[in-house]
Amino acid sequence: MSKRRLGRSDLHIEPMVLGTNVVGWTADEKTSFDVLDAFLAEGFTAIDTADVYSRWVPGNDSESEKIIGRWLKARGNRDKVHVFTKVGSDMGQGHKDLSAKWIVEAVEASLKRLQTDYIDLYQSHWPDVRTPQEETLRAHDSLIKAGKVRFIGTSNHDAALLSEAVEISRRENLARYETIQNEYNLYTRDAFEGAVQDICVREEISGIHYYGLASGFLSGKYRSEADAGKSPRGGGVVGKYLNPKGFRILAALDAVAARTGAELAEIALAWVAAQPAVAAPIASATSVAQVKSLARGARLKLSATDLDELTAAGK
Repeated sequence: MSKRRLGRSDLHIEPMVLGTNVVGWTADEKTSFDVLDAFLAEGFTAIDTADVYSRWVPGNDSESEKIIGRWLKARGNRDKVHVFTKVGSDMGQGHKDLSAKWIVEAVEASLKRLQTDYIDLYQSHWPDVRTPQEETLRAHDSLIKAGKVRFIGTSNHDAALLSEAVEISRRENLARYETIQNEYNLYTRDAFEGAVQDICVREEISGIHYYGLASGFLSGKYRSEADAGKSPRGGGVVGKYLNPKGFRILAALDAVAARTGAELAEIALAWVAAQPAVAAPIASATSVAQVKSLARGARLKLSATDLDELTAAGK
C-alpha cells in the first residue's frame, strides 16, 4: 500500500483508518485488543476515536479512549500508531463545546485516558455555534505549541465553516485543519462532494470519512426489510437505503464484485479511497476477519470503468 499524506502535515498513513466507536460497546476489551493487533499486523497505523465514544451506552464513560490507552500501554507500541481523537461533543455539559476553556480541559482528559503524552491528530468533532472559530483555532494552536497535539483536523463542517476556518488560520498565522471527517459513501455524498471537496482540493486538506459502508448497507447484507430486521443496526437501513437508488448501487457493486472477485464492502471502501482529496475511509471492525476484509479493501485498485459505474449508480 502506498502511504498518503494528511493535508500538509508530516502524517503519512495507509488508505484505511480504524474507527473505534464500537470499542467498549459492541466489541469488549479482549475483542478490541485482537482487532487492534490485527489492524497493525496488516500494516496499518491510524486509529480514530473520540472522547465521547461510547458514552451513549449506560455505564460507559469514554470507554474507547480508555481501552485504546490500555492497549497502547500493554503493547508498548505508541511509536507505531497514529492516534486520532476528537473534542467538541456533548460530554455532559449540555451542548457541543469547542470553547478554549473546554478544549484545554478535554485534551488533558483524553491524554490521560489514552495513556500518552501527545495526540497525532486532534479533531473538532461538531460545529459549536456558541464559540467563534478563531477561539477554537487559537486553543488548538496552543496545544500544538505545547507539544500535546501534533496536528489538527475537523469533522462535520460544511463549506462555509471550513472556508472560514482556513481563512482565519491563514490570516492569524494559526495551525490549520489538515483533515476533515464528514459522512461520505457511495450513497451519501452531499456532506463532502461539491463545495467542501473543492476547498479540500484547493487547500490540500485530506478527507478521512466515516460511514463508508452506510451502516452496513453497502456490504450487501441488507437487501430487504426482512434482512434489516435481523440486525440491531438494520432498523435505520430500511427507510434510508432500501429504495431505487440503494438498489442501483447494490447492482453496481454486484457487477464490480463479479469482475474483481472482491467483497461488496471492500469495493465500497476502495471507491471512497479513490475519490479526489480523500486520504482514507474510516471503518470499524468487531473481528479479526473483518480487519482482513478492510485490508483487502485498502489494497483494492478499481479500474476507471468500475469507478465510473459505481459513481453513476449513486447519482
